[in-house]
Amino acid sequence: MRLALFVSALAIACASSSFAQAPAPVPEGPNRTFQPRDIFALRAAGDPQVRPDGGAIAYVRTTQDIMTDNGRPSIWLLDPTTGAQSPLVVDDAANMRPRWSPDGTRLAYVVAGPGGAQIYVRWMATGRSAKVANLEQAPNAITWSPDGRTLAFVMLELAPTKPLGQPLTPPPGAKWAEPLKVIDRVTYRRDGAGYVKPGYRHLFVVSADGGQPRQLTFGKFDEGGQVAFTPDGKSLLFSSDRSSTWELDGQESDIYQVGIADGVMTRLTSRVGPDQAPTPSPDGSKIAYVGYDDHGHRGYENVRLYVMDRDGKNSHVITGGFDRSVGAPTWAADGKSLYVDYADHGITKVARVTLDGKMETLVSGLTDGAEMDRPYTGGAFSVGKNGLVAFTMGDAASPPDIGVLRGGKVQRLTNLNEDLFAARTLAKVVPLPATSSFDKKPIDAWIVTPPNFDPAKKYPLILEIHGGPFAAYGPAFSTDDQLYAAAGYMVVYANPRGSTSYGDEFANTIDKNYPSHDYDDLMSAVDAAIAKGSVDPNHLYVTGGSGGGALTAWIVGKTARFRAAAAQKPVINWASEVLTTDGYNFMATAWFGKMPWEDPEGYWKRSPLSLVGNVKTPTLVIVGTDDHRTPPSEAEQFFDALQLRQVPTALIQVPGASHGGLAERPSQSGAKAKAILAWFDRFK
Repeated sequence: MRLALFVSALAIACASSSFAQAPAPVPEGPNRTFQPRDIFALRAAGDPQVRPDGGAIAYVRTTQDIMTDNGRPSIWLLDPTTGAQSPLVVDDAANMRPRWSPDGTRLAYVVAGPGGAQIYVRWMATGRSAKVANLEQAPNAITWSPDGRTLAFVMLELAPTKPLGQPLTPPPGAKWAEPLKVIDRVTYRRDGAGYVKPGYRHLFVVSADGGQPRQLTFGKFDEGGQVAFTPDGKSLLFSSDRSSTWELDGQESDIYQVGIADGVMTRLTSRVGPDQAPTPSPDGSKIAYVGYDDHGHRGYENVRLYVMDRDGKNSHVITGGFDRSVGAPTWAADGKSLYVDYADHGITKVARVTLDGKMETLVSGLTDGAEMDRPYTGGAFSVGKNGLVAFTMGDAASPPDIGVLRGGKVQRLTNLNEDLFAARTLAKVVPLPATSSFDKKPIDAWIVTPPNFDPAKKYPLILEIHGGPFAAYGPAFSTDDQLYAAAGYMVVYANPRGSTSYGDEFANTIDKNYPSHDYDDLMSAVDAAIAKGSVDPNHLYVTGGSGGGALTAWIVGKTARFRAAAAQKPVINWASEVLTTDGYNFMATAWFGKMPWEDPEGYWKRSPLSLVGNVKTPTLVIVGTDDHRTPPSEAEQFFDALQLRQVPTALIQVPGASHGGLAERPSQSGAKAKAILAWFDRFK
């Protein structure tokens, strides 16, 4: 059978409807399954911020606006004792990034409105808010000074590129084309932002009562990440790479301090590798930060916790014996330990680490609502001076809510999707242990069973593969998996070699060797699912996004056991990918060790395009039109090659979608899943 369907510049909803007739109406009632339109009803909690005294929590609640087809963040206040909550601001503007003043009487936050993102401060006693300044660009990394009088933040300082040659001058009243754009920066585009404005990100301070922002750092460098005042309020700590070749090494940075009054800058760390998230101890005598030693640009390194003296001396690693990456360092009020988060076997946790490296896990099961289409690990937490820990908690049956740890006990404070799920029968997700056929490594996997699952029946199976590849899935809520299961499919997903949360060695088994035996791990997970007895081995399907899209294309070039495939935002040709991605300044060195012109054979051997001559599986290809991570040209190469080989194929372009935002708009997220299901149904 030959099929050629090219969907060009059409809304994905229209594309999906072309694959199948209109679905039958879904009956209402307590047994209704999760449907694409339900994505608009989902709510997710994020960015919990404990008031310093532990008496209140500000968090960001994201809802979906069906009229604008977008998520809308708003800040809510939560009583950690009673669970009572109320919105901070009631209007149509998006408000986010709440940050308490040191005395807890005010809350700084960002409002994104028609005039751009602006910093506001709310006086909690009066309930009145004021904009602190008229900012020309969006602020990031907002932090309070210890005395509560000043706010610091990072903002882009525009630095327009000079034209090459004198531009022509139009006559009065003429309507000429836009002038030429000259690009001379290494980093000139970012996924989700597109072609970036020319300039550099620098530190600014402004009065918390309102005033004119004052710039503290200058030069042709970027400051970024977490910013912190020293406890005496005289300096700011930040992360930057100020070497002459900083743009060519996206993995390098050091910790700096800059004086508030005089702008004098001091470099506190100086090793090969990134140093980030500087966090001073309560008494100001020490600075904690995270980073790692760069061992020759390996694909993955564990991020470790370090502590140094205030002047940068006596730096030493705290978590050197812990084979996991840690992040978000937060000092305990007594300065004797720190809180960090880490992921272990696909599950994000919060731990307390003493200065001698002893670690105690406090809470488990953090989840993140940023990418709910797939079950990635993640989450956020904060800590009050009284030791109250607030965190985003969820599981495979629930998007993130707010939970607290108090007195050794965990309590869930919100249940944002209770009404929606009370009338839905969801798919169940259970662990599925697997063993790699290649070298007998244990591989974590999970299997999703359809609502009202009958183990006596045989179901078609979808293998769903995560991206990264240095990332991980876990038992988290996923709209894609729920929709696949509601349509009558079982789903299996796994963390093959290369996945994070299993330690340094497991991740680096694919260093300079990806794709490789991760293929065997994934096939072993499929075999483990079949061995459970409810999978029809003659009706197997495969899909994945980003790195999972690359592995989907790799799989159909290696085996014909799948009836159909859907490669989402894939890498198909590594030589073209590393020179067109927004991360081209590090991808070739970190993942290959050589440039494409230095090792063309090595790049070709690891490219799914090299296997396209073997492909017999009908394969759908999906990509966002504004994807700057795995550009549309990658998906188009695969589609074109399959067309030339007369393999059944179709190309779906998601209008306006970036790589990270392929499922950001609810309508496109639901329609994407429907299109994949319609494609698979076609080849049952």
